[in-house]
Amino acid sequence: MRKPFVAGNWKMNKTVDQATLLVADMLPGLEAVKTVDRVVCPPFTSLMVISGMLAGTEVGLGAQNLHWEESGAFTGELSPAMVKEFCQYVIIGHSERRAYFGDTDETVNKKVKAAIAIGLTPIVCVGETLDEYEAGKTGDVVARQVKNGLKEIEAKDAEKLVVAYEPIWAIGTGKAASAEEAQDVIGNVVRKNLVVAFGDEVAQKIRILYGGSVKAGNAADFFGKPDIDGGLIGGAALKAEDFVKIVEAAA
Repeated sequence: MRKPFVAGNWKMNKTVDQATLLVADMLPGLEAVKTVDRVVCPPFTSLMVISGMLAGTEVGLGAQNLHWEESGAFTGELSPAMVKEFCQYVIIGHSERRAYFGDTDETVNKKVKAAIAIGLTPIVCVGETLDEYEAGKTGDVVARQVKNGLKEIEAKDAEKLVVAYEPIWAIGTGKAASAEEAQDVIGNVVRKNLVVAFGDEVAQKIRILYGGSVKAGNAADFFGKPDIDGGLIGGAALKAEDFVKIVEAAA
């Protein structure tokens, strides 16, 4: 059995003071749900403070990105070691990074390798655009992203990965894929390509999340599907009550 996993991606929201209040508000509810791995991913500016708040709890902390180099002349970037100082997890290859900041399958692969090398758990995002979805290319696009993004990862390391399927047309639009559509892509594309890459035994251990307009009201529909092991939550992660309800649905 794969342990359910729910991560909140706060994106570019919340100052340090606001982040502190939000975590304080949601922490009692999150701590009560022991059967789910719970992770919050605030902006970089809040990582140090939130790390202190989560110390001694079982709630994990994740960053929203990293650079693959150890150090150097990369203005505005953060190295794996800088992230590891505070975090256990890191989101890699989110569609917004791909769309606005030049992330590619190749750079995603470099970041995944760098995260694993330093002991971070990568949450690797894959997903198709609206044009690709409407053209019937979902399977091809997602298969390519899984294959190229996880290229040359060893099976023993792959077990620790988390993969998040996020149809780009459903992120922040209020338009979620149906639970059936999400299960179809996650089971028949993502999971099957993980089997090809790492073998069935390892692929069955890898947790795959759904992301894209998941709310307290529809979370149980998604999490009830056999291959959907939790969610990467955007907007609803910014409301303590909603995020706790989604975690409870995963339980």
